[in-house]
Amino acid sequence: MTDAGEDLLVDARGHHCPVPTLRLRRALEVAQGRVVRLVANDPMARIDVPHFVREAGAELIEATETAGVLTFRVRHAPV
Repeated sequence: MTDAGEDLLVDARGHHCPVPTLRLRRALEVAQGRVVRLVANDPMARIDVPHFVREAGAELIEATETAGVLTFRVRHAPV
């Protein structure tokens, strides 16, 4: 995980399900209201991440795909 401007960047490229979602979960736990940007290239993330976000009560701000790279911007719901 690295800090990318205001977003907390989680680069999960090269990892397969369930690793991208698990890394997103960990990042949301420490994000403290910041936006987490998950980058992944596992096609299953297209399904898994939005499902996890809904189940976690978080907000999917943006989901894009460019040349097989999926990017999700997620904000954890305030506690």
